[in-house]
Amino acid sequence: MFPEDDKEFFKWLIKIRRNIHEWPELAYEEHRTAALIAEELSRLDIPYRTGVAKTGIVAELGHEGPCVALRADMDALPLQEETGLPFASKIPGVMHACGHDGHVAMLLGAAHLLKANPPSGRVRFIFQPAEEKGAGALEMIKAGALKGVSAIFSGHIDRHFKVGEIAINEGLICAFTDTFTINIEGKGGHAAWPHEAIDAVVVGSLLVVNIQTIISREVNPAYPCVITVGKFEGGTAHNVIAERAYLEGTIRSTHPEVRKRIIDGLKRIAKGVGDLHRAHIKLKIKEGYPPVINTPEEAEIAREAARLIVGKEGVLKQPHPSLGGEDFAFYLKKVPGCFVRFGAVKKGFEKAPAHSPKFDFDERALPVGAKFLAQVARLALKKLREKEDS
Repeated sequence: MFPEDDKEFFKWLIKIRRNIHEWPELAYEEHRTAALIAEELSRLDIPYRTGVAKTGIVAELGHEGPCVALRADMDALPLQEETGLPFASKIPGVMHACGHDGHVAMLLGAAHLLKANPPSGRVRFIFQPAEEKGAGALEMIKAGALKGVSAIFSGHIDRHFKVGEIAINEGLICAFTDTFTINIEGKGGHAAWPHEAIDAVVVGSLLVVNIQTIISREVNPAYPCVITVGKFEGGTAHNVIAERAYLEGTIRSTHPEVRKRIIDGLKRIAKGVGDLHRAHIKLKIKEGYPPVINTPEEAEIAREAARLIVGKEGVLKQPHPSLGGEDFAFYLKKVPGCFVRFGAVKKGFEKAPAHSPKFDFDERALPVGAKFLAQVARLALKKLREKEDS
């Protein structure tokens, strides 16, 4: 079950999404996307501010009463699109491979619905840059996007669920996203005389293998977590022992104590491997996004809103926390709220994950997301007014 009774509304949402998809923009470069959003908000006669956190937009409907915020992210990824879609990216090496084009369309759709039938209270629409890279949410907060906001809601297109399904959980739903770099300095030499050298590639290889034992042998398996080394550079020629090597990776964890244990283990192994092979190893760990933790009351409001849009059978639970990161977490550290998943798996694209050059989603999810966001804002404002009156 999914609502698409208003064909013109559906066509409008598709037009917006495809326009943004054809012209993707990276973090803090979303100028064309912001201009499109501003144009649509002007047509809806909803006041807005541009240039928030460089390329963000904050709009607000209503003048009095409590305020609920709705958020969409705008940025694309540095990928060459391979979907073969008629509206594929026209920007070489840049693609909307995570559904943010759909998120913008959904939020504009919610603005359209709320403008047509305004709730009692204020709804703030946050169009945020740089979710993928650059912590745009944090910059929007610094720019005052949450000032006066009592609750915030958002969602993400998800290929693990069908159109007409909305997954909602309270508590932790997305992981810590720390990153690390390892610089290895050994001693270069000729491949024929390895005893005269310290092979940085061998040292790096041992690190890659041994790092995995932190997850498999040192962390309680009841807590989802992972370490991935995504980049390994080393060596210059087939007959030269590498003097230097470089690793980059990410740590995903769902519990503060587990996160600390992983980081401590990484430090210990890096030092141990370096000592073992007489190599100099420099490890740097960069703190990433905090986990997304939905508050119970707002999660229940979201479920109530979802039931009104997709029916009781369409409201599901995420089976386990995602190890993906999401900077919506920064908003939730300031105000209560809920982040949901919109089912959007598309036939023929089931095996194309987010951040894949072949990613796409079922556009019938667009009116589902738009109507959910509008409904959750109405219900949240109703709850806030009831609290004020009690």
